[in-house]
Amino acid sequence: MSKKNVIIIGAAGRDFHNFNTYYRNNVLYNVVAFTAAQIPDIDGRKYPAELAGELYPAGIPIFAEEELPRLIAELEVDDCVFAYSDVPYQRVMNISALINACGANFILLGSKETSLKSVKPVISVTAVRTGCGKSQTSRRVIELLMEKGLKVVAVRHPMPYGDLVAQRVQRFATVEDLDKHKCTLEEMEEYEPHVVRGNVIYAGVDYENILRAAENDPNGCDVILWDGGNNDFSFYKSDLSINVVDPHRPGNELSYYPGEVSLRMADVVVINKIDTATPEGIQIVRDSINKINPKAIVVDAASPIKVDAPELIKGKRVLVVEDGPTLTHGDMKIGAGTVAAQRYGAAKLVDPRPFTVGKLAETFAIYHKIGTLLPAMGYSEQQLKDLETTINNTDCDSVIIGTPMDLNRIIKITKPTTRVYYNLQEIGTPDLSEVIDEFIHKHLK
Repeated sequence: MSKKNVIIIGAAGRDFHNFNTYYRNNVLYNVVAFTAAQIPDIDGRKYPAELAGELYPAGIPIFAEEELPRLIAELEVDDCVFAYSDVPYQRVMNISALINACGANFILLGSKETSLKSVKPVISVTAVRTGCGKSQTSRRVIELLMEKGLKVVAVRHPMPYGDLVAQRVQRFATVEDLDKHKCTLEEMEEYEPHVVRGNVIYAGVDYENILRAAENDPNGCDVILWDGGNNDFSFYKSDLSINVVDPHRPGNELSYYPGEVSLRMADVVVINKIDTATPEGIQIVRDSINKINPKAIVVDAASPIKVDAPELIKGKRVLVVEDGPTLTHGDMKIGAGTVAAQRYGAAKLVDPRPFTVGKLAETFAIYHKIGTLLPAMGYSEQQLKDLETTINNTDCDSVIIGTPMDLNRIIKITKPTTRVYYNLQEIGTPDLSEVIDEFIHKHLK
């Protein structure tokens, strides 16, 4: 029986994991290529032989997703495996139609084939879209576990955009580790809030090796927390699954892949941002939960903000810098920085588009609906330089930093700046404290 030729369609995350768990040592298949989307400058590389295994001594090439029709024909492809997240159903099926029209099969792998089992209890925190508030939910869960004297090790959904071999297993325990591992801005946004609170977090490429390292962390480990990315489902089999939904984007929980998968799998659903969402949006999200996962525990929550220098907002013309992926493929039109500008009485949100340069100008050309907010893009040194230049070029009185990490640490901003901080706050009951108490009783007693 001849091997099936396979292309894995991804964005440097779920695609590599699906390969590692299902295809790497599978003699029935020959993975001839990966394709890349969403993230700039990751096509044109290889998935290296050191990670690909003995069946792939030359590694596996990575192409731009736009080349799919040519690749399917020239490489005689049988199966195309879709493996990235935060994608509208219409886009998923457009890709499926393209692949089928080229003669190949369209494949989606599920959790049975790709979820790894830990020897430690696992809590997974996922979301139905990028920017729902998953990260502050993860931090709240860790806080509750630590209050019980438990040692928690977080594992983050992958963001390996550099040297994949060097990034096979990464451990972050201090801010200095962010520099040691040459993190992108997006990675810093996710890892820095953990390490400044004294938490250890792992990430990388090979999530089997990452899991075993986390289980045996030198600081100890009682619980693994899967801190999911985009709206992907967990790479690890979960003993407790928490999903976060966003009433600012009502209906998205039933129209994005694989957000609906994550919502259907959840034991607990957190409706976040109810302090800033409309009653209509909140009700649509509640109806969606009742429709597809009525057994889930529903926790109402807010993400209250605070700023370190409100006087730099009141009456000022402000430039608002928000989390990059939340504005780009997350499609959000409002973030923590925007909320701060509104609440603290900014005179005006300054439009950064006349001042953008280089890679940032390209970002606005691709994601033209961003509007008057500036996405903190920093996947490369050039993007960071362009971000710094754009901020300093912008004709504003002050800058509101709405990202989860301190931009002043990595770029030189010549304008007065104020940071926005936000954490999860449950409203009423049930709350996450009750959920965690039950989890501890069931899995750690």
